[in-house]
Amino acid sequence: MGVAALAWRRAAGARERARRSEDSAEAQELLAARTTRAKMRDVHLSVAASHRRVAARHLSSARLQESFARRLAETARRRDPRPLFMTGVAEACGVRSAALTLVGHDHAQLAVAASDDTSRAAQELEFILEEGPVRDAMDRRGPIVATGPSMIETRWPGYGPELVGLGLEFVLAVPLEATRDQCLGALTLYESRPRPMGYGACAEVAEALTHTVLLGPDPEPELYGGTDHRDTVHQAAGAHSVRMGGSVQDALAVIKARAFAEGVSTEAIAQRVLADSGELF
Repeated sequence: MGVAALAWRRAAGARERARRSEDSAEAQELLAARTTRAKMRDVHLSVAASHRRVAARHLSSARLQESFARRLAETARRRDPRPLFMTGVAEACGVRSAALTLVGHDHAQLAVAASDDTSRAAQELEFILEEGPVRDAMDRRGPIVATGPSMIETRWPGYGPELVGLGLEFVLAVPLEATRDQCLGALTLYESRPRPMGYGACAEVAEALTHTVLLGPDPEPELYGGTDHRDTVHQAAGAHSVRMGGSVQDALAVIKARAFAEGVSTEAIAQRVLADSGELF
């Protein structure tokens, strides 16, 4: 099955699941209307609200899949490179750039998917400096907003000036909460100008990404090839740790420091490590 056909199939499945959740919500609301017991009415209405939240997630997921499928068709017609799934996420949230970051229990980035070079660079900086909105959103388990250069630079003394240097003056990070006790990472949105933004629509997209795209009944955790697991970087850290007789974490820290000092990506440094360039360290 082609990628576009797969996206359309997933969209259709998400819409069907949304329909079933809406039907279940309506059934609960009918039961609430018929009962004379206040406590039972509240129970039915609470269950109905839960079904409607699930339906909203599935509808949001369907729209993201459909947007991606349409972009695939457009780029194929023009013979352009394949579009990124996260470009549609940024569009759905009404922002210039967006990145989805998956994080381990120690807050280390496991994978990142970005909508463009700007959001990719912003996440690379957070990976190197180990400071920024993703970490804060996970620690707080709630949205993190910083708007305007002074607020961004004050909130993140190391990361903030670098983010502003990318031409970004607005950032909103929403945690990807799989359960009450598990947070997978964060969805981060970026803009080039300070702006007010409603949290609700972005939270709905984040929930759709978490519960239907990443973990749902028909998941696509690689985002159609748009997810970077930093395999080269981790491979280079392992190789350098063996070469120098240190820990992998120390080797990774050296790679990050060298990348920041030279103003290049950790991927570029990693490639040099794997090429066994002696002048690196």
